[in-house]
Amino acid sequence: MKAAIACLPLVLLAACDRSPQAPPEPTPSPLPPGEPAQASIMRPDLATAKREVAPVEPLELTIGFPDGGSEIPEEGLAQLEKFLTSPQVAQGGPIQLGAHSDSAGTDTANVAASKKRGEAVVNWLVEHGIAKDRLTLVAFGEQNPVKPNALPDGSPDEAGRAANRRVEIHVPVANAPSAEQREPTLAEEIVEETETAPRSPKPTAPGTEKSD
Repeated sequence: MKAAIACLPLVLLAACDRSPQAPPEPTPSPLPPGEPAQASIMRPDLATAKREVAPVEPLELTIGFPDGGSEIPEEGLAQLEKFLTSPQVAQGGPIQLGAHSDSAGTDTANVAASKKRGEAVVNWLVEHGIAKDRLTLVAFGEQNPVKPNALPDGSPDEAGRAANRRVEIHVPVANAPSAEQREPTLAEEIVEETETAPRSPKPTAPGTEKSD
């Protein structure tokens, strides 16, 4: 009887050692010879790559009126057509115009001549979809020449005067686009696709199912 009682702790200890253990994790079966391994869509080189977006710079454009008058020449019309498709104009911000003349007339006449040229450009832009409240026009007359109006001997410099008859357009740009406005980087696109893709149920190791 005493021997049976003495053996009882050993029996209990042996029973504790035989407690159920979690089965080993299944080993993935090897691929058949010659079968390429499936590549992960989360490539490390793509996950860190970023698609750089070139900043939009302010736009400067000069519409020349080399023959005088206020009718926009063909070359100027072609410039304005391209101007309408620029990213600076697409931002919807203000557009500033400065109108200029040569020094052939009086100050008052030159201001009036430059104003007519500026108004011709403004009217064209409005007719082609630019809101008028985006446009600001200043007529400078002969104040800001880009070329000499006269030769050293005092005679008219016709080429210089032709260059001075112009309308300058300046389009400032907004600040750099925010995270909501800019295009997503390639890494962000991959992460978004991974997070939104439907997920299959996680497999349960054999012997760990719970019963109700």
